[in-house]
Amino acid sequence: MKSIHIVEPTLPLAWEKAVVECWHVGESFPTEYDRPGDANSRDVTAIIHVTTPFAEPRIHRAFPGGLDDLEKYRCEALYGVHDHWIDPAAGKWEYTYHQRLRNYEIPSLGLFDQLDAIVRKLKDVPYTRRAQAVTWQVWNDMEISDPACLQRLWFRISDGKLHLNAHMRSNDAYKAAFMNMFAFTELQAMLAREIGVEPGEYMHIADSFHIYGSYFDEFEGFLQSVSTRSVEDRVYTTDFARDFFIDGCDALLAEQDMPQDKKDIVLARREELLAK
Repeated sequence: MKSIHIVEPTLPLAWEKAVVECWHVGESFPTEYDRPGDANSRDVTAIIHVTTPFAEPRIHRAFPGGLDDLEKYRCEALYGVHDHWIDPAAGKWEYTYHQRLRNYEIPSLGLFDQLDAIVRKLKDVPYTRRAQAVTWQVWNDMEISDPACLQRLWFRISDGKLHLNAHMRSNDAYKAAFMNMFAFTELQAMLAREIGVEPGEYMHIADSFHIYGSYFDEFEGFLQSVSTRSVEDRVYTTDFARDFFIDGCDALLAEQDMPQDKKDIVLARREELLAK
């Protein structure tokens, strides 16, 4: 396996540099999702260290997806707004990250909120090395069609700040990694507030950080934009994105099947955005 180690101050440039490095040095691997005629993926093990992940600008313009989609994904990760879509027997979602982190199912013991346990532990023992949450269910995830990519979140307090290492089993470098990184840092900030400290550095660790062969042509356009546009033209601030985030909240609130308690959370988030 090839590996890359990226250290950058901001989230969008760390992601950009990691994706470009994956393209240039990645090893060739087939995947379980390839269709006939697809090229092999390019794949590396990645360590992406973002030293000031909450510094602006926080968003890359070229991540696949809209800014409203980024807000919807954030709401899924932090609030579980689509946990009600989990219904494997009906052919729907097998899980969500929020459900695995907040309602981890332990056979014979029931459900356990790992994030609440992390907050309690870090308040009690700020220097602990045990503040982690896991998503992988070994008795289940080897066989399902879309097993969890996120494996664990490891938190540590140093110099009065909450740092986060996010460990990924598998990570679509181009089409998923930026949204993952953005949402996980938002979760980091949320837990930091609950503990009463500032959020700190972020480390994104992916065993398989890959670019699928099925969208190599599309990725060439990304490489072209990186090489021809200035840094300022490749990033957005969260202040610029605010109206689009509100649109994302509105789209969620329009979903007829969303439980009212989740809508109340999204409404509070919308009010928070309007007040900024």
